[in-house]
Amino acid sequence: MSDNWPIILEGVYFDGRSSRDQPATLTVDGQTATLTVAASAGLGVPGTLPFEERWPSRVLRVETPIPGVRRAVTLPGGGRFETRDDAGVSRWERATGRNRALSGVRALESRWWAALAALGISLVAMAVFVLYGIPAVARQAAFATPRSVLATFDRETIDFLQNGDYFGPSRLSAARQAQLKAEFRKVAAWAGGGYPYRLLLRDGEAGGANEIGANAFALPGGTVVMTDQLVALARSDRELMGVLAHETGHVTGRHGLAGVYQALGLTLVTTVITGDLISAGTFAAAVPAALLSGGYSRAAETESDEVSGRYMLKAYGTTRPLQTILARLEKEDEGDSEAPSEPSGPSIFDLLSTHPGTPARIEHLKRLEAEGKGAPTR
Repeated sequence: MSDNWPIILEGVYFDGRSSRDQPATLTVDGQTATLTVAASAGLGVPGTLPFEERWPSRVLRVETPIPGVRRAVTLPGGGRFETRDDAGVSRWERATGRNRALSGVRALESRWWAALAALGISLVAMAVFVLYGIPAVARQAAFATPRSVLATFDRETIDFLQNGDYFGPSRLSAARQAQLKAEFRKVAAWAGGGYPYRLLLRDGEAGGANEIGANAFALPGGTVVMTDQLVALARSDRELMGVLAHETGHVTGRHGLAGVYQALGLTLVTTVITGDLISAGTFAAAVPAALLSGGYSRAAETESDEVSGRYMLKAYGTTRPLQTILARLEKEDEGDSEAPSEPSGPSIFDLLSTHPGTPARIEHLKRLEAEGKGAPTR
């Protein structure tokens, strides 16, 4: 007989019918496993103790170890044997090749450096998921969101802005508003995507505490808001159409909605992907603040600038109008920044998002124009 045998394990036995344990010994000799349950006053059914039962050892199942918990062996008929002799059970496992795949895991668990390395790997994996995984999931969720839900988001956000004194009714004449909306329809037709685009003209300095000034921004369902102050700042409608074409890029790219999902977390992303919304209005109630404060990523701003650049090259043969109004907006923004103000985070109100900065955006538009005209890029 091998030096490994017999293996004698002291422990307790459960018969599978009662939660009471009974002192027992499990003896394994390679081919046979013998369970011996000792007589114990007050335990078990009178007249049944002591008893001994024998099985082929291969029919016993040794459960995987859990730190701090007794090792368990499942017996035929629903019984169970438990022991604190982990070394004896491990010797049985090695001799018969049981749970071999877990032996390496247990060895690693016993080494502090392995546990530390595993923690480090977990933290790195979590960081990678936060930096790249969540944005990727958010983008997929944004494109999976039904158009009907987008319309609800737009409606809820406009109500939020109007009730929050961000803007008021436009003071432009009816004729001027009609002219701008007619020009925007050309931009919307070019942008495509099947969105029900509409241009809302609003007074960005209506006297409220949250007024947004000269600005334009797009909502997920195709609603684009432009303020009277931006219209007054522009020297031509070509500049304004360049800005509005940029905003349609945010709509077709679903940039704002992806930012919302990323900000509000994966739970809300999952509910939208699966369609398990109690109601679109319930979810939309959380959207306005996240949408307006989320801002856009560098990639989103660059993509929308490229959309606007392509439109301007097709319509006007140049991207200069958008370059010009961006530079003018930055100059005005620098003038406003000389006055003390409370710091605030990025938002979709910021046409001059620092991701990327205005000079870099202007240079990018110049390169797009040069490439569009077949000239070498700088």
